[in-house]
Amino acid sequence: MHRELARGKTEVLDADLSKYFDTIPHAELMQCLARRIADGAVLSLIKRWLKVPVEQRDEKGRPRYSGGKGSKQGTPQGGVISPLLANIYINRLLKVFAASGLGRKHAARIISYADDFVVVSRKGAAEVLTQVKRWLEGLKLTLNDTKTRIVDAKAENFRFLGYELGPMMNQRTQRRYLGVQPSKQAKEKIREKVSKALRRGRTERWEVIRDELNGILRGWANYFAYGSPYATFRLVDIHVAQRVRNLLRRRHKLPRATSRFSYPEVHGRLGVIEVRRLLSTHAGT
Repeated sequence: MHRELARGKTEVLDADLSKYFDTIPHAELMQCLARRIADGAVLSLIKRWLKVPVEQRDEKGRPRYSGGKGSKQGTPQGGVISPLLANIYINRLLKVFAASGLGRKHAARIISYADDFVVVSRKGAAEVLTQVKRWLEGLKLTLNDTKTRIVDAKAENFRFLGYELGPMMNQRTQRRYLGVQPSKQAKEKIREKVSKALRRGRTERWEVIRDELNGILRGWANYFAYGSPYATFRLVDIHVAQRVRNLLRRRHKLPRATSRFSYPEVHGRLGVIEVRRLLSTHAGT
């Protein structure tokens, strides 16, 4: 998508759906599924699955329940087929957009996955926004007005599927360019996952912890290898080395000033993958 941003003026409708997974209407969703699935037993199973009560936790960690037999909307978040159902339902928006003529009129294109979508256009983004709101109301969905915005993609950044797209700065040359990199939220999440995997008090063998950590890092790196992620990957490697060092220093009861478990040792003898080294693998594929 970032190649499209480089061609002339580009406006982006950066959309945010309010509680999409929680508000998908069951009746309309089942109609969408019935057009694709002929087996009544499968449809009945999905319908019953949509009615299953879901236990969640509030901000204070207290349990609360949603869904149940009386519910008429929402798909269980974390459910194995929820993203698939979300994609199937939002496809109604994609179809009406394609048939509307807005794409030809404004050189516009809608790009979506589950509850995340953007509209890239050469002009007329305000008209597109107005029409998209109307279509979503017909689907019994709403836009989050505080998070939905129209941006000039050559002057402002926007987020999509964990990435940040738009104008960026090459720190070495100080030259601006249009690019793609992991978003701030994506960086925070990987740091949190690393810290959790290397939390104080773990008693498993180092090989067990290392393999778990490498699985986390490899999965994250494979997803965020697109664009210009080198600087972010380098910071992740540094964070990982520091967390590993802290864990092993405490485990071996060593002083804080110890020279053991340095960066080269963590990413060498101790076997923790260096995510920035994975970029060369992706570049060759």
